[in-house]
Amino acid sequence: MAPRAMVTVVDDLAFPEGPRWRDGWLWFSDMHAKTVQRFNPLKAELVDVLRIETLPSGLGWLPAGDLLVVSMLDRQVLRMHADGSVSTHADLWDLARFHCNDMVTDSLGNSYVGNFGYDLYGGSIPFRTTNLVLVRPDGGTSIVADDLAFPNGCVITPNGSTLIVGESGAGRLTAFRIAADATLHDRRVWAELPAGQVPDGICLDAEGAVWSACPRTGVVSRIAEGGRVLDSIALDTSGSTGEMAYACTLGGSDGTTLFICGSTSHHPDVADAARGGRIVAVEVDVPGVGSP
Repeated sequence: MAPRAMVTVVDDLAFPEGPRWRDGWLWFSDMHAKTVQRFNPLKAELVDVLRIETLPSGLGWLPAGDLLVVSMLDRQVLRMHADGSVSTHADLWDLARFHCNDMVTDSLGNSYVGNFGYDLYGGSIPFRTTNLVLVRPDGGTSIVADDLAFPNGCVITPNGSTLIVGESGAGRLTAFRIAADATLHDRRVWAELPAGQVPDGICLDAEGAVWSACPRTGVVSRIAEGGRVLDSIALDTSGSTGEMAYACTLGGSDGTTLFICGSTSHHPDVADAARGGRIVAVEVDVPGVGSP
């Protein structure tokens, strides 16, 4: 694992998640601080965008530019309009089996939203598989995939033909063919991750490889279809409160900056007080595919 220059670009966060690069800004949810923020690397400017008491997670945009945010605890997708007002874009309460988490939105405004499926922190519901919910541009909802082991980070290939989702509970990346009506078909294993690694947040590069952040090892790995590890970057996991990697995205002026979200804790009762979260930047060789 070759050492690289790693620069902290945003510090003093609780638990950064769901990073997205858009129009020169790095957008992300500081989940346990209950805020959506955006950061301009050129100006070193950090802006609070939105506060969500029910915990923000995945981010996306409708074609007209309205921001979509997953609201985890009430299982909704919120919509921030151009005037700054916020409305409920979709209610997933009757479809998602537990707290919602990550999301990817395509160029037409179709969003795919994952959920825990079980009570990760409280233990009231034991581990069980769960589903992916499609949210259409008009807010309509339907289940488009099931029997997934904690579906987490998602990406869509540039031609819009394939969705890849990280199954955190199974240690693999799973792919679906996206039909013309945005439904998912022909499920297959895209890659089994190396032993001990599980995917959390993921991003896609221009060569079709997936960068996958692992919350168990603090390593972000570049994975080819089939499972070959092409590259790896490690955060500082030393000490009793070692930093773990939870999400990543590619951006920057030429698309070759890998932004990695790390934190010393993901637990909602600990993370905000500990403020052990940060986002680091590492230069890589292959650029990202850009926002869908």
